[in-house]
Amino acid sequence: MPMDMINCKYCSTTINGNFCCNCGQPVQVKRVDSHYVLHEIQHILHFEKGILYTVKELLIRPEKSVKEFIADDRSRLVKPVVFIIITSLIYTIIAHFFHIEKEYIEYSEAKSTTVGVIFDWVQSHYGYANIVLGLFIAFWLKLFFKKYGYNFFELLILLCFVVGMGMLIMAVFAALEGITKLDLTKTSGVVEAGYCAWAIGQFFDKKKIASYLKALAAFMLGIITACIAIGLLSAVIDSFIKS
Repeated sequence: MPMDMINCKYCSTTINGNFCCNCGQPVQVKRVDSHYVLHEIQHILHFEKGILYTVKELLIRPEKSVKEFIADDRSRLVKPVVFIIITSLIYTIIAHFFHIEKEYIEYSEAKSTTVGVIFDWVQSHYGYANIVLGLFIAFWLKLFFKKYGYNFFELLILLCFVVGMGMLIMAVFAALEGITKLDLTKTSGVVEAGYCAWAIGQFFDKKKIASYLKALAAFMLGIITACIAIGLLSAVIDSFIKS
């Protein structure tokens, strides 16, 4: 073997150059420094394949962008789980900055009961909580839109994008409420639910009013069943603790 040829430490393929021809890994990983960090931030915010591009596409043509992600090109949009975690974090930061979080969700007994503790965790971990919520909404979408042939996980991908956008909408209203001191809680909830119903309805059949109505029903039923599940889980835990 020539002296300038080595084996890739990831897939053991023989390399003669700066990158592995099989897996694409570089022969030598660059050191983490300020240039690396700035590049990563730029990559996340890059308009062509980053968070801004994803937001634009989900606002203008959610049905086309999500369908393309599921069936064809998964490089243009931010990964769905990353997207919902980032947008949930943005909302959390804005809400905490303006000290209005308790106006959106307030539990006076958060430290005294199991259900309060669970909702307190939800309030502190919106990203993960929204993924769990997506599981419940996806169940109803699968039931209402069964004929379209999407599997449960494809619907969950849709919901990561849609609910993520919902969190950005909540973040905008949270910022406005913090600046204007107006109570925009109900308005933000209506706009968020309206966007989610519109985006989901567009995804299935944008020409049918029934698609939007079923999308809204699935969204609301998902939230209701998630709350019921939390209540039942809390009751079981409290019963176990008391016994």
